[in-house]
Amino acid sequence: MRKSLKYLVTGAAGFIGFHTSRRLCHEGHQVVGIDNLDPYYEISLKQARLQQLESVNGFSLEIMDISDQGAITGLFDKHNFDRVIHLAAQAGVRYSLENPQAYINSNIIGFTNILEACRHNQIKHLIYASSSSVYGLNRSQPYSTADAVDHPVSLYAASKRSNELMAHSYSHLFGLPATGLRFFTVYGPWGRPDMAYFSFTKKILEGEKIRIFNHGNMSRDLTYVDDIVEGIIRIAEEIPSSSDVPSIADGIMPPHSSSAPFRVYNIGNNQPVRLMDMVSEIERATGRKAKLEFAPMQSGDVHSTWADIDDLFNTTGYSPDTSFSTGIDHFVQWYRNFYC
Repeated sequence: MRKSLKYLVTGAAGFIGFHTSRRLCHEGHQVVGIDNLDPYYEISLKQARLQQLESVNGFSLEIMDISDQGAITGLFDKHNFDRVIHLAAQAGVRYSLENPQAYINSNIIGFTNILEACRHNQIKHLIYASSSSVYGLNRSQPYSTADAVDHPVSLYAASKRSNELMAHSYSHLFGLPATGLRFFTVYGPWGRPDMAYFSFTKKILEGEKIRIFNHGNMSRDLTYVDDIVEGIIRIAEEIPSSSDVPSIADGIMPPHSSSAPFRVYNIGNNQPVRLMDMVSEIERATGRKAKLEFAPMQSGDVHSTWADIDDLFNTTGYSPDTSFSTGIDHFVQWYRNFYC
């Protein structure tokens, strides 16, 4: 039987944090979740997720903000965590154009506080959320973790790339085992209302128009939330070691691994879905026809995403495989039960 561990999950009231916390507890682990219930989207949804977690054996919650250094230090002093899964962040590409300071407070200052606490408490493995957004202006697809990621197109993306660089410095200087996970467009039950699939479903069911940006000429590697959680759980078991020195070509260390105990992986479905196909699948799942309004490309957005997941498979033997058709059926069923 697998040893029971004590996990800290930041952002436990969030979409991925909620699912991850529940899965860890169901596997017999103890989870301390923290969240500040930020009003970026409806707090009632976050509270409903927490109500679900209240009945889960092994879960406890503390309300705090990761940007509060004193609170984070006190939390780590109070608990002897084995592993930290850091999912708390200010999310959203377009919101970073409106409120950049929120991204600095949460994604930079908050992440620094987590790194410092992990360093001083000898955490055995830090797993943190990065994003497919770091690939920015890259055009070669599928996106590979071996690619350079030096041209972000939003402050959100820049903050996530900064997290990877910060984590590497702590891995190198202090031997902190740290693994970054670049999530590709996560969707599913209990999801975020600001995501396209969520707002499309809502507006189609309510008979409202949906805006189709770049006139529909876009695609996304849509990844079902259970597949994301499976990837997180498997990677948590794969603690990077400084002894796993990668091959170095022309004296240049690859961006996704290091002689330090540091690794980065993509977690995506490896099957991009065109925007108009997404709409068609939601129409099928809801039994309603969408009213479309076409619009130009938005600032900070990218045309397409597509994950190369060879590294994930080679390390864990796992490849996400939930089809969008199946996943959107689960989401629409949940949406109707929750909102209708």
